[in-house]
Amino acid sequence: MSTASSTPRLSREVRATGLLALPLVLGHVSTGLISFVDNVIAGHHGTHTLAAVTIGTALLWLPMLIPIGTLISLTASVSQLHGAGREREIGPLFRQALWLALGLGLIMFTFLTVVPPLLPAFGIAPDIVPGATAFLHAVRWGGPALTLYFCMRYLSEGMHWTLPTMLLGFGGLLVLAPLGYVLCYGKLGFPEMGAEGLGMASAIMMWLQALCFAGYLWKTKRFAHLQLFSHVEAPRWSAIWDLLRTGLPIGITVLMEGGLFIVTALLIGRLGATEAASHQIAINVAQLCFMIPMGVAEATTVRVGHAVGSGNGLGVRRAAIAGLLIILGTQTLSALVLLFGHDAIVGVYTNDLGVAALASTLLLYAAAFQFPDGIQVLSAGALRGLKDTRVPMFIAMFSYWGLGMPLGAGLGLGLGMGPQGMWLGLILGLTAAAILMAWRLRVSSARAGLPLTP
Repeated sequence: MSTASSTPRLSREVRATGLLALPLVLGHVSTGLISFVDNVIAGHHGTHTLAAVTIGTALLWLPMLIPIGTLISLTASVSQLHGAGREREIGPLFRQALWLALGLGLIMFTFLTVVPPLLPAFGIAPDIVPGATAFLHAVRWGGPALTLYFCMRYLSEGMHWTLPTMLLGFGGLLVLAPLGYVLCYGKLGFPEMGAEGLGMASAIMMWLQALCFAGYLWKTKRFAHLQLFSHVEAPRWSAIWDLLRTGLPIGITVLMEGGLFIVTALLIGRLGATEAASHQIAINVAQLCFMIPMGVAEATTVRVGHAVGSGNGLGVRRAAIAGLLIILGTQTLSALVLLFGHDAIVGVYTNDLGVAALASTLLLYAAAFQFPDGIQVLSAGALRGLKDTRVPMFIAMFSYWGLGMPLGAGLGLGLGMGPQGMWLGLILGLTAAAILMAWRLRVSSARAGLPLTP
């Protein structure tokens, strides 16, 4: 294929990926803004409240990463069936995925029930434990709703329809912000509940999002031909196992990366409330930045999966390259914002000068890992579209836990560098993952007869 003929097609692919990704990015940003809203409300309520929400949020997302990653395999499966013209198989697959989502949500509820009493054993500062426990006991009730929501969301995205992700994401914020404020500060006759009130507001929001998404899928004509809720099916373990076989390695991969950040938060929580609060502010900003490449990566999964399903090898190549081009642009913007706006950003979160100074420094470290973070998540998204999930899992284990965490813990705790040392470990882990994931994408596409080079 000549350069002259390939360039317009690549431009069209960039446009198609961008249009598909935009609602996903905005939906992910809305998800990231949930933590932003919680952190701003908690930060102005008090440093100890913010520190409690920091630990509580870390322990909420630790068990959630596996269900989110496992269920995301539904996107690639639905996209491939859609591309191959086998849409009759999507409804039965979705109904089995709902059973899987419900089971994963109940497991998460159980985890959040049994873990809080263990917080002192983790070395969490004693003044943080009560608030973190109250937050977790409140937010755990939303766990099953969140897994069901993600299952419905991944079905919709696999069908190239991403608008509900954006609308329901921002709709949730319209509920969380006022409700969280009222319950945290004790307004309108409610008692002042601090971190517990934020956990309660988050759980209510999760159920409203899940119920609204179910109602939309039930009524919309767009998916009527799929007969998603035409009848109730008993669990079919063979179908659920097929979902787990593809999805569980993705879940573990997501856990390896997300767990690196979460365990970092828990380790920093041992240093005290100021360090924990500073880290939470910086990591929340970094997570908001990450929502952009995550959305692009999910769009790339859909585009690659659709091309694989239709047998279009050149389409796979174009989808991967288009995603990479978009990522390079978005990560440049994020890095520049963090470099030049770190002080102003931190000022939104807290008035505590000690917390603000440390958080502002950590945002400079966040700027340094914008490019590796974007490249690794984009490569992983393309690999999901190819249903290559096992090797990426081992890459994540090695990069984050063989390199990143030992270095971060050694520098931060062993050598006394504190949060800055832990963040150096994050940078190393993400850089290693970016290099290895990109290498795996080239190898995997070549083995499938879909080379990513002309």
